[in-house]
Amino acid sequence: MTTPLRFGVIGVGTIGRAHLKRLRSPESPGELVALADVSAEAAAAAAQEFGTTAETLESLFARADVDAVIVAIPSGLHADTTIAALDAGKHVLLEKPIDVTVDAADRIIAAEERSGKTLSVVSQRRFAAENQFLREAITAGHLGKVTAANIEIALWRTQEYYDSGAWRGTWALDGGGALMNQGVHLVDLILWLLGDVEEVYAHGGLLAHERIEVEDTITITARFAGGALLTFLATTTAYNNLPLRVAIMGDGGSAVTLSEKFTHYESRTGAAPEEFDAVDQQLGQLTDFVTAVRSGTRPLVTSVEARAAVAFIEAAYTSMRTGEPVKPR
Repeated sequence: MTTPLRFGVIGVGTIGRAHLKRLRSPESPGELVALADVSAEAAAAAAQEFGTTAETLESLFARADVDAVIVAIPSGLHADTTIAALDAGKHVLLEKPIDVTVDAADRIIAAEERSGKTLSVVSQRRFAAENQFLREAITAGHLGKVTAANIEIALWRTQEYYDSGAWRGTWALDGGGALMNQGVHLVDLILWLLGDVEEVYAHGGLLAHERIEVEDTITITARFAGGALLTFLATTTAYNNLPLRVAIMGDGGSAVTLSEKFTHYESRTGAAPEEFDAVDQQLGQLTDFVTAVRSGTRPLVTSVEARAAVAFIEAAYTSMRTGEPVKPR
């Protein structure tokens, strides 16, 4: 139980390198053993930088000293690689989203079930102390009956960002634009806070960028199974970024966070703490994953919950194209 979980990292791009650095940090509950990338040259360079071994996928999966893998490749390629890892007997920490379609998510879930291995999908915002407090407040009824919620993800991505990789801004590999790529974390968060969604209705478009297939702005209204109503904005056209905004309203209280810091909290049952402990969210999720593997318990973010986020997004895109309300499947 005290031996670090031994990891391989698949994908050495921006996100993969962040995972490599985290595994090499003194606080890591895991040990970096090897890495792999579709580019042998990139893999070799990263292996030299991080003092580890570069492998092919096949040789990485064959290593008995690799307990788990972190998959950090383009979103539309998640299913095949994750399924291969699970079938090879590896636990998997998978970058968001689980994949870009519900059908692909279902394939991953089926592989997870037959493998008996642990799989979790990166949704680190659940690990913020403020968000955990907010969930506890909602669950305990401190906001009364929740009636409405508002999410705003107003970010800035340059044209150079989209031009930096052929896969960026494509339906096949990115799976979508501002909602799937940037917004999925907040989709996961609001579903975690308020539960299943019954219906979504969306408008979206490409308003400030060129040469990409997907939306850079989308607005959504939705109805939760419990009756609460949601408005949701995701955009990559807000120059220099705005703070991420989450607002929850109920008949017994209300709460607003900006970039995960409370700017408003009112409840009939008491106030929020003035200070919250700072949390390294990514390290928190890595630790949660390792704990789940070691103990055989469920990770905080499950594959089924990650599927629900993609189902919400898939429904929003269908609504955006058809002009009709859509029930997530």
